[in-house]
Amino acid sequence: MDVLVVGAGIVGLAAGRALALRGHAVIVAEAADAFGTGISSRSSEVIHAGMYYPAGSLRAQHCVEGARRLYAYCASHGIPHRACGKLIVAADDGEAEAIAALRDKGEANGVPDLALLDREEARRLEPNLECRLALHSPRTGIVDSHALMLAILGEIEDHGGALALRTPIERLARGGDRWQATFGGAEPGVMDVDAVINAAGFGAPDLAARTEGYPAAAVPTLHIARGNYFGCTGKPAFSRLIYPAPRIDGGLGIHLTLDLNGRVRFGPDVEWLDEPDYRVDPGRAPVFAEAIRRYWPGLPEGALQPDYAGLRPKLSGPGEPARDFRVEGPAEHGLPGLVHLFGIESPGLTSSLSLADAIAARLEA
Repeated sequence: MDVLVVGAGIVGLAAGRALALRGHAVIVAEAADAFGTGISSRSSEVIHAGMYYPAGSLRAQHCVEGARRLYAYCASHGIPHRACGKLIVAADDGEAEAIAALRDKGEANGVPDLALLDREEARRLEPNLECRLALHSPRTGIVDSHALMLAILGEIEDHGGALALRTPIERLARGGDRWQATFGGAEPGVMDVDAVINAAGFGAPDLAARTEGYPAAAVPTLHIARGNYFGCTGKPAFSRLIYPAPRIDGGLGIHLTLDLNGRVRFGPDVEWLDEPDYRVDPGRAPVFAEAIRRYWPGLPEGALQPDYAGLRPKLSGPGEPARDFRVEGPAEHGLPGLVHLFGIESPGLTSSLSLADAIAARLEA
């Protein structure tokens, strides 16, 4: 089977790898001039454990299984990563109840080794932490996402697949029992393939709208959520990730993350935008500082510096509960050899290897 994957972010690459390993001929088409330059390039690089998502949801299923596979993949392929662990902290009694419920949700999802810690137990792990209660997730970690994508792309190419850069896919139409993909770029044209995976991120709804036979009413509206990050000067005060109690809209709050060099970053917050914009407003530093001091009162004055921002393609808008991933194959829309992916945001990185196998299975069914 000849398969076109549209989008060379982590999920598109993982889907291409899964199909290439099954013996299919894979082309990954990317509109940009490099892989992983969009949503995948501006994440926290966190390997999530899976306690945030409703039982039975695609997010829960693929996050838990994806984390297991991702740790194994990184170990076997020499990809830098570390299971540094995470503490999700409650600042008051109301948040303590939410943290306890989060533990129960995580256990229902099959997340291993979760443990509730009182203030003293949490401070023994992280002496600079302030909290009423904490949920310890030792299997949460961090990964070098670029090295991960590079390894996955290498496997695609080793199994006969190819990456086509500067190749925007403009239209999909049926031609007999195959798909005709019209592409632009320096040398525009048409390619015929047996199957298409639309993993175009923010561009996925536009491509769905330009897919012959796909109902216009089924094309979702994506909401652009910018997440700002601030760096922190000085020696790192924590060795684990620190997260506040989760928000009602599914956001995880302004949390403390680490990179593989131990550098501390805070974020993301949530800003709703009408158009993509990656600028970080230095004026948001006081809002960050107030949120951070709820769990780290010792944050030095003036330590926060603007770092970077990422964008998320959310299916839910401001004030709405977070929605699940949408993975639509022939069983959902009736078009053979086609899978559309909508709203694949966090935990998309963690879920990528598990999602990829599910996508491949839908095409082979």
